[in-house]
Amino acid sequence: MRIKIFIILIVLSQLAACTLIPGQHMRQFATQSSVEMPVTEDNETILKRLNIQTINAQLIIDLEKDLSNLSLDPNNVANHYFDYRIGSKTIKGTPIEESYSQYRVGPRDILNITVWGHPELTIPAGEFRSAESAGSVVGEDGTFFYAFAGVVQAAGRTVEEIREDLTRKLSKYIEQVQLDVRVAAYRSQRVYIVGEVVQPGIHLVKDIPLTVLEAINSAGGVKPEADLRNITLTREDKTFSINLLSLYEGGDTSQNVLLKHGDVLNVPDNMFNKVFVFGETTFGRGFGVGRPRSVLMNKARMTLTEALSEGGGPDQETSDAARVFVFRTGLGKSEIYHLDAKSPDSFLLAERFPLQPRDVIFVDRAEGIRWNQIIAQIQPTVQLLNLFDGSLRVQPLTTFP
Repeated sequence: MRIKIFIILIVLSQLAACTLIPGQHMRQFATQSSVEMPVTEDNETILKRLNIQTINAQLIIDLEKDLSNLSLDPNNVANHYFDYRIGSKTIKGTPIEESYSQYRVGPRDILNITVWGHPELTIPAGEFRSAESAGSVVGEDGTFFYAFAGVVQAAGRTVEEIREDLTRKLSKYIEQVQLDVRVAAYRSQRVYIVGEVVQPGIHLVKDIPLTVLEAINSAGGVKPEADLRNITLTREDKTFSINLLSLYEGGDTSQNVLLKHGDVLNVPDNMFNKVFVFGETTFGRGFGVGRPRSVLMNKARMTLTEALSEGGGPDQETSDAARVFVFRTGLGKSEIYHLDAKSPDSFLLAERFPLQPRDVIFVDRAEGIRWNQIIAQIQPTVQLLNLFDGSLRVQPLTTFP
């Protein structure tokens, strides 16, 4: 008998060495996290357990007072998360606004020159010859050759300035010169549109001003997975951040930047804008068990109620709705929130609780379900012990005739 008792004690000690409850769960009545997190206080990073904040009416009031929680506020975390995740060094805000100046000709542009009354000086364009093939190509040195005028400087000039120069040079040979200069093909100035647009590629700058909005529209518009908040504009050695959502919904025209030659406009995807739902939800129950789910935030906006709904909602049979938690590490600032959703009207609070990208929502398991799992774990062990000697009886976990 002593040997049997000794064996039982060994088995129970091994069980005690590890958890008796399978799966994840938060400690009952815990007011702090069970793990330490790096926290910055007084410009110093320390390890600290996080306080669990209760989602109540006062917390909602405090959150709504903070303007950075508003979707279109420049300091909203969703407008900075892209930089934080990839480590980019974008300048928050747009380049210094420059007034539109008339198009200036550059190398590889093609000019169409017409001298009225002197067809011999005008290369005709007809059925088998386009205006581009009949025009004068500006060389890499910025000049082109024209009869009687010789070498004409074109790069950096407007068509009006080129016309005046040609008129002055041809007036030596022709009385009352009347001529016109037009750009037959714009090829010198380019803007690059990449990322989540329908037709990424090279877009030419023409005499009509090319803005961010016009460039994206000419690229076929953005794809559904585009992140409108964090569009980047790289100009020379600087990268700026453009919030197109603020332009669309807030009317912030300063975001509609005038593009210049060499600009690179990147529309990133919104894969960073996700929240994750874990625990006892009804999502995936058709497979025998609830499964975790990642939920994509529409325009980086989502409330706790929306996330729980997308995740299937708390399982009415296995979940402890009074223990719904939100774990947050956005921009390196870690926080834990707790919602008591035992009463359905608590979702009024959850609907006004704004989530941030990469938040983790966890629905805890009911205590009764945990106890049943403990029994289910111990029962095979007890039955195994009884195989050694039928005289051993452990009540009330199992009975024998």
